[in-house]
Amino acid sequence: MTITTPLVDQLQVDLFIDGQWTASSSEKRFRVENPATLETLAYVADGTPDDAQRAIEAAGAAQASWGRTSPRFRADILRKAYEIVLSRAEELAAIMTSEMGKPLAEAKGEIAYGAEFLRWFSEEAARIDGDTTTSVDGANRILVTKEPVGPSILVTPWNFPLAMGTRKIGTAIAAGCTMVFKPAELTPLTSLALAAILKEAGLPDGVLNVVPTSSASSVVSVWMNSGIARKVSFTGSTEVGKILLRQAAENVLRSSMELGGNAPFIVLRDADLDRAVEGAIVAKMRNMGEACTAANRIYVHREIADEFSRRFAERMDALVVGDGARPGTQVGPLIDQDGLDKVQQLVNDAVSRGAKVLTGGFRPEGPGYFYKPTVLVDVPADAEISRTEIFGPVAPITVFDTEDEVIRMANDTEWGLVGYVFTQDLDKAARFSASLEVGMVGVNTGIVSNPAAPFGGVKQSGLGREGGRVGIDEFLEYKYTAIPVPAPQA
Repeated sequence: MTITTPLVDQLQVDLFIDGQWTASSSEKRFRVENPATLETLAYVADGTPDDAQRAIEAAGAAQASWGRTSPRFRADILRKAYEIVLSRAEELAAIMTSEMGKPLAEAKGEIAYGAEFLRWFSEEAARIDGDTTTSVDGANRILVTKEPVGPSILVTPWNFPLAMGTRKIGTAIAAGCTMVFKPAELTPLTSLALAAILKEAGLPDGVLNVVPTSSASSVVSVWMNSGIARKVSFTGSTEVGKILLRQAAENVLRSSMELGGNAPFIVLRDADLDRAVEGAIVAKMRNMGEACTAANRIYVHREIADEFSRRFAERMDALVVGDGARPGTQVGPLIDQDGLDKVQQLVNDAVSRGAKVLTGGFRPEGPGYFYKPTVLVDVPADAEISRTEIFGPVAPITVFDTEDEVIRMANDTEWGLVGYVFTQDLDKAARFSASLEVGMVGVNTGIVSNPAAPFGGVKQSGLGREGGRVGIDEFLEYKYTAIPVPAPQA
């Protein structure tokens, strides 16, 4: 299913504030394009600082009543939204493919994955617990309860426009927090469609407020400095995350940060090569490599490096590149010209330093931000591609000799989101899982993301966790109440 003009005409393209769709106070709009065809999809309301202020005030006004709603009431809204998302999977996938570029089959996979966060947190809403005990001197009952942290700022990236939204919004709803939400400028249509679904599912006015904008800093700064927000949850680059953390410090806001990655993908000598190659394809090429969890540095033991590289290059070369809306497409375009230029520059730098291209290394002819899936070998440690997040379909392979050597290389980065290791030895798998300085480890698998698992990293890859049983705690405050124990009567 491809996106059509009538379908675009049916989409919401305005701001969503206090339960109403409204134009920007400036009446300006920004353009959303299809990265495969460069055609205009829509013109979306361009939120201003004044609009941001209206949104945060709406969230603040709604917090008290929303925070008092029952867990079952919130759970039922999330469950209804989950069902609506699944019922409209074809339409949502078409929107996502058109504004983001990923193949339609992969977009459908994200719809299913993103919907699961709504279902997961519908179940977690009813399981917010507490604790009670007696003080050590026996004088007091200690009652511990959990309450919503309050109005929350949510900022999401363009690469997973539905799943990143549901992962944050679903958690906040379950916890009883109101929200202001800034979707990515490049992919606002999926996020606005999600807001419409949540309204249809019965979410009260003011609980979710969505302000798309072409000036992210001006909108988010209003929220950060409003005195109303109590929490910020951001997914994006480490650089922007640091700016938000400085602003959060000034206002003492609870912070969750899911930032950049530089994932090592390690193939040990005893690895099942067929499984390792397929795992590398999944870990590298999901979302055209535009994922913080993407395999960024592939390390292969010297004894199997040639065979692995040959098989992997053959698989990469066979991938079908094209418009994600066309049947059979496996690799869509990159998101924009900047992303395309960055990938080409990284390849050129690596080759100038001695790397060899096994396949790819160029942009196909024609419109769109396409780049041929690329495999590089003999990549030197000083190449820029070894030190930065690629965010594209380029796989640099480096050879290693010893386990200690590869662990040192894998950990030699400021990031620590995820790592992958392929081995048939359970002891080695456990040792590498313990040694890698990351928040998540995939053993013999190229996929770690799961709504039931805590997603997040260490070092400069972020703070806090999303998903799993612990994800909801990021939106809850602990309250302790002391209750005197009456003295026994004579």
